[in-house]
Amino acid sequence: MATLVHTLADHSDDVNYCAFSSTCLATCSLDKTIRVYSLSNFAELPYSPLRGHAYAVHCCCFSPSGRLLASCSTDGTTALWDARHGRRLALLEQPRASPVRVCRFSPAAAYLLSGAADGSVVLWNTQSMKLYRSGNVKGGSLVACAFSPNGNFFVTGSSSGDLTIWDDKMRCLYNEKAHDLGVTCCDISSHPVSDSENGFKYFQMASCGQDNQIKLWLILFADFLGVELKYKCTLKGHTAPVLTCAFSCDGQMIVSGSVDKCVIIYETSTGNTLHTLSQHTRYVTTCAFAPHSPLLATGSMDKTVHIWQLDLRQPCAGDTVENESKVAVEDWSEDDVSAWLCAQDLADFVGLFKMNNIDGKELLNLTKESLANELKIGSLGQCSKVLQKIEELRMTMISVSAPVPDEFLCPITRELMNDPVIATDGYSYEREAMENWISNRRSSPMTNLPLHSLMLTPNRTLKMAISRWLETQQK
Repeated sequence: MATLVHTLADHSDDVNYCAFSSTCLATCSLDKTIRVYSLSNFAELPYSPLRGHAYAVHCCCFSPSGRLLASCSTDGTTALWDARHGRRLALLEQPRASPVRVCRFSPAAAYLLSGAADGSVVLWNTQSMKLYRSGNVKGGSLVACAFSPNGNFFVTGSSSGDLTIWDDKMRCLYNEKAHDLGVTCCDISSHPVSDSENGFKYFQMASCGQDNQIKLWLILFADFLGVELKYKCTLKGHTAPVLTCAFSCDGQMIVSGSVDKCVIIYETSTGNTLHTLSQHTRYVTTCAFAPHSPLLATGSMDKTVHIWQLDLRQPCAGDTVENESKVAVEDWSEDDVSAWLCAQDLADFVGLFKMNNIDGKELLNLTKESLANELKIGSLGQCSKVLQKIEELRMTMISVSAPVPDEFLCPITRELMNDPVIATDGYSYEREAMENWISNRRSSPMTNLPLHSLMLTPNRTLKMAISRWLETQQK
């Protein structure tokens, strides 16, 4: 069983990542902050939240000892913090100041790895706080990474779909096209498994991607043999892009989170689903097992982090598996609509919707006119609030049914653009995101070269293309 024991709701925007140490939980968000909580009572530590990044914080991680905390951001930096009192120790600037998407400590904490949107990957020496070595992946953003248990190798995943294995000298040793639509996350179990064919010790790696899949791999790290990557199997269950995956510390479970708003916990040895958790109301962006306690944290674009207590006893014959069914919105009953209204802070409308027999299909067909004329919601503000929530629901359905074309996503926010504009670097951005960017710096988010002008020109052609694509998804 997985029991929800606590919910953290302190972030004011999407939660992007969460990470455990032996005593703390760290979370980071689009709201530019990192928050740190004690595992003893889930209270926020006195020095939290940590501030210092100018834009969204995409990832955070603890060193193995728990004394250091790293965070990375769209602002092109990776920050190093003392986790005991929150003092910032260093601010490491990515080459070309590209937005940093992921960071990870090596097992002995000698190095900190950071990967960025321009494909750059950097190993930082944590003693000198200086760049040790750097490299680059081709054809995509670097969005995922994981170290081998001995720290001599690491794996990176890119938005182009490649998994790349490197050694600590930053030599590229192996490359595999793993996920056609892009890798989103990867993790390596610290527990080896035997391979009966040759007797060598392999480690299990999990990767997930925009193709709705979680793949398991067997990976051999050997200085004298090089590296080897073998596909093992694909885990099923998600109906939309999988954004995050992680092994439990003993390697016996894998957890994943998806655009379908579900968290699935698998048994590694069999690939069987142990639990499906559906309490988040928007995309699940991050999940992590605690190292020394039966806790699981899951974070979401709904701005919350759920803490789960796991029953780690072996399942017995006859045990039921928790698996909440996922019902399409069109098939919602009137009671499902009522539950949705309550979850969206619209409980005042439950009686009105029930009186008018609004089920899922009717909900999706509501318009400004029908709200005002048929349901008699007279207040413009109330109508707008209900319509906004319905539109968010429609957008979620679209995102689940088909991945958004990359050219429709803002390079800064990685969200579908509503008001695209062309900057003088030739790239298109969401207007608000680009206006915020140039209010603090005069360089291109994509190339880091100076912008000759701060003029932003509406990209009407792109806006029409996005509108046409949205119409096709709603059919």
